[in-house]
Amino acid sequence: QVQLVESGGGLVQAGGSLSLSCAASGLTSRIYTMAWFRQAPGKEREFVAGIHWSGANVNYADSVRGRFTISRDNAKNTGYLQMNSLKPEDTAVYYCAARTRPSLNTVRLTVYDYDYWGQGTQVTVSS
Repeated sequence: QVQLVESGGGLVQAGGSLSLSCAASGLTSRIYTMAWFRQAPGKEREFVAGIHWSGANVNYADSVRGRFTISRDNAKNTGYLQMNSLKPEDTAVYYCAARTRPSLNTVRLTVYDYDYWGQGTQVTVSS
């Protein structure tokens, strides 16, 4: 079992920045990939960014590429999402997810590819 706890959400004006953290505990040695998803009201949960735990590969949704940066600190078993130049359309609940099934060095993009989820943290960007 892997437990994930997100932190760092909040309210920010458009153009501002926020940093999210995802602390993993439990069988963290089994994590292959960590990713961030988001879900806005009335919409499906969508992939935002992901990183292979080796650091060998990262991937971003087109909507956030160039504005968001995903990283991880293996020693702290923590993943991060730095969000810059935020837009109102970035408003959503952000979820951290971990995949413990082997995935070579690829970053999977769908909710079905991930095995554990955090409780989510709200990010609200005002215009």
